[in-house]
Amino acid sequence: MNLIPVKTPKLIKGIFPKYIWNMPEDQMVIYLTFDDGPTPEITNWTLDLLKSYNAKATFFCIGNNVEQHPEIFQDILKEGHVTGNHTYNHPYGWRTGTEAYVAEVLKTEQVMSAKCGVWRAHTNNPPVPERHVRAGQQPTRVERARSGGSTTLPYRKGTFGRVSNLFRPPYGQIKPSQGKRLQALGYKIIMWDILAFDWKTAVSKEACAKNVISNAGPGSIVVFHDSAKAAPRMKYALTETLAHFSQQGYQFKSIEF
Repeated sequence: MNLIPVKTPKLIKGIFPKYIWNMPEDQMVIYLTFDDGPTPEITNWTLDLLKSYNAKATFFCIGNNVEQHPEIFQDILKEGHVTGNHTYNHPYGWRTGTEAYVAEVLKTEQVMSAKCGVWRAHTNNPPVPERHVRAGQQPTRVERARSGGSTTLPYRKGTFGRVSNLFRPPYGQIKPSQGKRLQALGYKIIMWDILAFDWKTAVSKEACAKNVISNAGPGSIVVFHDSAKAAPRMKYALTETLAHFSQQGYQFKSIEF
């Protein structure tokens, strides 16, 4: 029995109204998200399937994985998807101090920002500077955090992609103090409307697909995982989800603010 519901109850959404649980519900759009990558083979398989449906998604990346597999992280950006922050080592928020938790997020942002500026495909030119900011050279979230300030800077552009202001807490665990600190630094905390439960080995691939197909609707934020553990169920459920909702006339878009 799952203690976490497939579809997040309105009561929970109401208790934490400053977190993002849904996108606007006035259009037939579903927002697919993928946690825990980038992962060799699995993430690229996901990108290929999304491309075949002209679907865009949001990938919440673990900093350690980005550091180990920068080329896959770059593939996500090259395909026009949005990347979000999922901490560096995937800690349990309720067991982690606020300072340590925020440090995980900022470390991941530094890694992701650096990897946005080193792609040299089809050119022999040297890499451009790792950080490109908007006109005025506003301080980054990392720099403002070090000085105790906040920032309204939503994006920092790299050579071929950008590091967004989106953050998803691992396991959905985040203390109020952690959330407030991150929001003060300009992050949008993205939760979810629907869980596929693809990370649970006891849940069948058919059940994962049903979890999404039977519960998602306009504006739903759906959670999948591009991880080795989830892959056997995610691949089936994602394929079924894309086919079903495409037939219903839905589009699939990235989360952007």
